[in-house]
Amino acid sequence: MIAAWVRGLLLHRTGRLAATAAGIALSVTLVAALGSFLTASKSTMTARAVRSVAVDWQAEVQPGADPGAVLAAIRADPGVRAAETVGMVRSTGLQTTAAGSTQRTGPGVVLGLPDGYRRTFPGAVRLLAGGAGSGASTDAGAGAGVLLAQQTAANLHAAPGDTVTVQLPGTPAADLPVAGIVDLPQADSLFQKVGAPPQSQPPAPPDNVVLVPQALFTRLTAPITASDPVAVTTQIHIARDAPLPADPAAAYTAVTAAARNLEARTSGGAVVGDNLGAALDAARKDALYAQLLFLFLGVPGSVLAALLTVAVAGAGADRRRREQALLRTRGLPPRRVAALAAAEAGVVGVTGGLLGVGIAALTGLAAFGSASFGVGAASALAWSAVSLALGMAVAGAAIVLPALRDLRSSTVTQARREVRRDRSPRWMRHGLDLVLLAVCLLVFKAAASNQYALVLAPEGVPSISVSYWAFLGPALLWLGGALMLWRLTHLALAHGRPVLARLARPLTGTLATTAAAGMSRRRRPLAHAAVLLGLALAFAVSTSVFNATYRQQAEVDARLTNGADVTVTLPPGASTGPGAASALHVAGVRHVEPLQHRFAYVGADLQDLYGVRPATIAGATSLQDAYFAGGSARALLHRLAARPDALLVSEETVKDFRLSPGDTINLRLRDSATHGLRTVPFHYAGIVKEFPTAPKDSFLVANAEYVARATGSDAVGAFLLDTGGAHQQGIAAALRHTLGTSATVTDITQTRSTVGSSLTAVDLAGLTRIELGFAVLLAAASGGIVSALGLAERRRTFAITTVLGATRRQLRGLILTEAAALTAAGFAGGAVLGWALSQMLVKVLTGVFDPPPAAAAVPWTYLALTVAATVTALLAAALNAARRSARPPVEELREL
Repeated sequence: MIAAWVRGLLLHRTGRLAATAAGIALSVTLVAALGSFLTASKSTMTARAVRSVAVDWQAEVQPGADPGAVLAAIRADPGVRAAETVGMVRSTGLQTTAAGSTQRTGPGVVLGLPDGYRRTFPGAVRLLAGGAGSGASTDAGAGAGVLLAQQTAANLHAAPGDTVTVQLPGTPAADLPVAGIVDLPQADSLFQKVGAPPQSQPPAPPDNVVLVPQALFTRLTAPITASDPVAVTTQIHIARDAPLPADPAAAYTAVTAAARNLEARTSGGAVVGDNLGAALDAARKDALYAQLLFLFLGVPGSVLAALLTVAVAGAGADRRRREQALLRTRGLPPRRVAALAAAEAGVVGVTGGLLGVGIAALTGLAAFGSASFGVGAASALAWSAVSLALGMAVAGAAIVLPALRDLRSSTVTQARREVRRDRSPRWMRHGLDLVLLAVCLLVFKAAASNQYALVLAPEGVPSISVSYWAFLGPALLWLGGALMLWRLTHLALAHGRPVLARLARPLTGTLATTAAAGMSRRRRPLAHAAVLLGLALAFAVSTSVFNATYRQQAEVDARLTNGADVTVTLPPGASTGPGAASALHVAGVRHVEPLQHRFAYVGADLQDLYGVRPATIAGATSLQDAYFAGGSARALLHRLAARPDALLVSEETVKDFRLSPGDTINLRLRDSATHGLRTVPFHYAGIVKEFPTAPKDSFLVANAEYVARATGSDAVGAFLLDTGGAHQQGIAAALRHTLGTSATVTDITQTRSTVGSSLTAVDLAGLTRIELGFAVLLAAASGGIVSALGLAERRRTFAITTVLGATRRQLRGLILTEAAALTAAGFAGGAVLGWALSQMLVKVLTGVFDPPPAAAAVPWTYLALTVAATVTALLAAALNAARRSARPPVEELREL
């Protein structure tokens, strides 16, 4: 009998079953696609974290231990690919003499690097100028192969070919020829205090660094080692190749455990500075943010798809109830009736589930080039199995549970009765929606005022804590907003008959009152449909606004790091003036902005100083108000222009020196004529927190004209090129061909892929394509399918209306009036709820953004597409119902 029943459903209820299966397929597809994407994203984050580390481990040999024995033990570790010994010693000062002028610096660090170091660790040292590298074999006796860090070269005003005098404690000064200038991209980790507690403040990298060949280092430090062995530090830099788990949290645990194991196997002879673990520590936090994004952005879509399925199945609830009552009248026991409902649920559940898994695979193939989204087969199968189980659960909730409820609570006579008492729901009488929204507002205000951290991952601690109560705000907003929309729609339809009649008159003519009465009588199903449509539109609005804001801030972050669309950075010590900008105006460049980069002493603290032209700097790069404090970007740049000696400083400097607006700050800048330091007065005008090309720590921003006048040099450190956001790679390639090795050219596209903030570590490009695509489908399906099925279930009413004398035009007007009311209620509720959710999501997930957005971005094109698709689906459903209502009434009533 079950087979015959299912066959009859497939023949006579094809549309209803197909619509229910489509709703299940949407839910299954979204869960399978987002789950697989989440797993793939975690794997990508682990790989990116590993690639970002130049030296995986720095094992510092402890006093009294044999460096050779420690090195042998490290190389015997099966997870170690290579290990090199590096020496460190502090110098008491450096000195150069050129053109009769002597330049001196304070204390610094001398590194002894072995041959092949740069080949083993290519990301640790980057050659900027000169031809000799620290990894090349050198003549130690001649002292060749000496490299200066970029800042050291600027402090000494030194260039390749000059001679630097290195003063080590207790030894004669050594004159060493400079072979090149280098950059140390990961100086923070290179000069870390190995063994310091994870929570301690890391020391700042030394201002002055000299790199020498290992043989030369051994010769220079031999007297120091003999008298004070502790003064010379020996580290063993390690490159690992051990396989790691795909999940960053698991990889972090594995790496930290391996580091502790290495320390134990050397019997305390070495302490490991775990750079790889530190990178994975940051990645696991980003991975957790990706998981939270899945919950915040993906789960609502899956729930909406499930609600759509329930609504589709509920559109035929009255018909199904009458059919079950007929079966019971003919003697079928309740157990068999429940079995028939389970068979229907099984058909749509399996069909929708398999269809959803197939669509998810095609989505992965289209969006990522892999049906499994780049994850392993096991993970893809696991997410498919979870999605199928979800599809079956949704089918059971939509079909089986209502049938069981009717079997337990309804008699045959009650099931066949079509007129039932229509009371307001209990939650509506008790104001549950108002309570939920009030609690939501309180939660959101508390979160916003306390500046809480959604994810807390203490450095060095394996566990990560999540402020799960933050989910309460959006969840309450979803629930409270849905119930409020239901209430308002219900009240408008119940008490707004005169208004509805006037609005319906242009479409229905004399049946306007009847149309208003009909909508008022059907206010419950119309309110349900309006809520579903509003939620779908709110999902589309909130998801698209968040993703657009994410993309906006990702671009801001990349531009902040690179400086502009294309940046031309000059080598240290270059004397190129701003007039060279004319040579950079190649095809596609709209504006070229010179940017000074100097070094200045604030007291004993050496900081980067950026000289800008306040009137034109904003034309080449983006300056957001979030970069500054004490005024907007425009206001602070106006201060720099109005008062040439104005200076923008970091918050740390303001706190350290207890500055107040207008205070005088005396900076020591290098004079171009004497090459010595001279004191230049500035006045504190505001706080700068971030600035294009500037480091994350303390720096200064001043008026370029004033700096040039005070130092006697208008030398430029970099040129910022605005290309209008297009053709950056081509323009950068053309400039590299023109400039050769005289300058470094970078473009925003390459910076976008290498910048390592938490914002870019969570790649939302794929998530955006998945979610926004399904948001459009959900909005269109919520409007079109639910409306179509609701109208289809009312064919009997339309046929009777035709028999009573309604014309075809009036009947079409009745249908279009109902569709218009549904559209108005759903769109109004969806717009308000979507806007509120967008603001809350951007605020709650602030930790994902670096820097935080000044305002949310609105993707108007996508929203217009969503509105057009939804209106088209609603209109198509209404016109189809109007077309079918034109059939002869007798024929329609015979079928029903």
